[in-house]
Amino acid sequence: MTIKSDHRALYLQVIDRMKQDIAAGLYKEKEKLPSEFELAKTLGVSRATLREALRLLEEDNIIVRRHGVGTFVNAKPVFSSGIEQLTSVSDMIRQAGMEPGAIYLSTHEAPCSEEDIKRFHCEDDDSIITIERVRTANGEPVVYCIDKVPSRYLPGDFLGRTESSIFSAIEESGDIHIAYAVTFIDPIGYHDQASPILECDPETALLELKQFHYDEDDRMVLYSKNYFRADKFSFHVVRKRV
Repeated sequence: MTIKSDHRALYLQVIDRMKQDIAAGLYKEKEKLPSEFELAKTLGVSRATLREALRLLEEDNIIVRRHGVGTFVNAKPVFSSGIEQLTSVSDMIRQAGMEPGAIYLSTHEAPCSEEDIKRFHCEDDDSIITIERVRTANGEPVVYCIDKVPSRYLPGDFLGRTESSIFSAIEESGDIHIAYAVTFIDPIGYHDQASPILECDPETALLELKQFHYDEDDRMVLYSKNYFRADKFSFHVVRKRV
């Protein structure tokens, strides 16, 4: 069935129609779409119009085009969260009705690097503890996390603990309360380190979140770099008019 003409640009109508067909299950998640020739004929539009619509659908992560293979419907993210509040990955996974878990890859302490000194205003005798983990949902790897904290902000026995919330450990003494974080989000493609750890296909995109966590005195106490599978997670922000 061809799309119905209205006053909007034709490629926008194609986008809406494709979204409706995907939502209705005509094209299922991870299913290969018909060829451009077939789609254009079905929708009654030119291939140029269709290509523009597909380009924008790919930008919105609704479809993925694999060179030499075809165009596929992306899986809908299982986990969705606003970034206005500091919500843990575990909470996001629980809200989706799944069981969160963590696989610790390494925890080690090292002298402050030049970058650490700039971030945390390290003193001469300071060291940095780096924690690498994979966060899982029902046993499936979904987030690769690298966290860095000055050792002075963590309990003395932290390195000997098998499991511990980093937030809870930092706030354990009662002297520090993490008040806010500045977050930067970048979509990236295949990552040599993170993608294999998360068992991603080469075409699976990642969302890289860099977070700088501050306490109530505006001291930076935690730096996090997290790689989220884009086929599992989506993030949004509520913007208010001022």
